[in-house]
Amino acid sequence: MRYYPVFLDIAGKPVVVIGGGEIAVQKVKGLLDASARVTLVSPTLHPDLVPLAAQGRIEHVAREYAPGDLEGYFLAFVGTDDRAINDIVAREGKERGVLVNAVDDPANCDFIMPAVVRRGDLIVAVSTSGGSPAMARKMREELEAFLTEEYALMLELATEVRRELRDRDLTVDPEVWNAALDTEMKRLLGDGRRDEAKQRLLRSLLEPAGER
Repeated sequence: MRYYPVFLDIAGKPVVVIGGGEIAVQKVKGLLDASARVTLVSPTLHPDLVPLAAQGRIEHVAREYAPGDLEGYFLAFVGTDDRAINDIVAREGKERGVLVNAVDDPANCDFIMPAVVRRGDLIVAVSTSGGSPAMARKMREELEAFLTEEYALMLELATEVRRELRDRDLTVDPEVWNAALDTEMKRLLGDGRRDEAKQRLLRSLLEPAGER
């Protein structure tokens, strides 16, 4: 199996989570962080989910899953320990064109969830194609140690400068960008010298190589 890596914009899109336990807590929190509209189908709720339902941040359907529950949804997550439910939901997903993720049941998944490292808007996802969750976790831990907060600051500055250049109708070759985002700029940001880092970045991007 070869998976196609992709980041989805699910802001405002309807997503259903089936199951109300610990797994559902993890899924719901991630979905809310991405601004999805979340419905949870389960007769009971984990204590961490109760306030989210009370505040109206998620819609709670207080019963077991029933055929037809996937209608109108963009994605579906199944977080139960019942493989029979996984099978039924996966079949309904295929019938309705809804992508389904059944936790720890790759055979009933249209997509799998990677291990994720976040530093501000910088997101790195790691997948072993379902082969070894332990290996994915190991890689995530190593990346967490490598990706310091300076990388998030560098991304923030690069985004700002890119926007300013586009407003001026200026384009910069990708290779020039790549060379400009260097160790020295990261060091300046780490030392809190953001203005210096920005001026250095602009010079690296705009001055001819012979005039730097």
